Amino acid sequence: MGQKLLKATVVAVNSFDDVDPEIENALKSRLQKLLNYGPLSLISRSPHSPEDESGCIEWLDKSKPASVVYIAFGSAATPPPHELEALAQALIETGFPFIWSFRGNIEDFLPKGCNKSSLNGKIVSWAPQVQVLGHASVGVFVTHAGWNSVMESISGGVPMICRPFFGDHTLNMRTIVAVWGIGTEFERGVITKIGMVKALELVLKHKEGKEMRDKIGALKNLALQAVESNGSSSQAFNSLVDIVTK
Repeated sequence: MGQKLLKATVVAVNSFDDVDPEIENALKSRLQKLLNYGPLSLISRSPHSPEDESGCIEWLDKSKPASVVYIAFGSAATPPPHELEALAQALIETGFPFIWSFRGNIEDFLPKGCNKSSLNGKIVSWAPQVQVLGHASVGVFVTHAGWNSVMESISGGVPMICRPFFGDHTLNMRTIVAVWGIGTEFERGVITKIGMVKALELVLKHKEGKEMRDKIGALKNLALQAVESNGSSSQAFNSLVDIVTK
């Protein structure tokens, strides 16, 4: 794959200029042409929002700014049962309002005596993620750190708590935590009740969380500038269209 990329006429990436200049410059020095055409969620914005059959946005409208935990681990991986139990216990203990995109019966992972209706949150089989992350009430995103989700979180200005699984997840997490300073991780990469409580309180209650929001807000502004009509991502997207339609 690496050798083929070096020979490609163009490599298009769902990213935007200046998000990580060091990596961007390294790629440009090795590739024939690099086009950052993202964040795709901003480039492809539609005036018509997708159907929100679960009522997530209406529910968020009733919540305080930057107060809600949004939880989604993508479609390809799910934490093991003991981590789901730890996550549920942490949500119960902290009492933070949340939206959890989860396919399955969450009551299988709740402590005895608790049921879905007793939680201070909303559990749905699918959530309109871009719209949820763009809502002012969402204060933190518990994520697998897949690249598309990272871009969507930056576009919404929402700090992340990362639980990576495979592929690029761990590298993305390191960038989120150590380079950009817009999120945190779990000790040994595993969700525990204590670890989740600590992470949620760090982002939603402490000054470190405010600093993360400020930093990701700056990245969000760069992303918005990139997708303006004369922005770098818009120009890159137009160049990509020209290349593939020749």
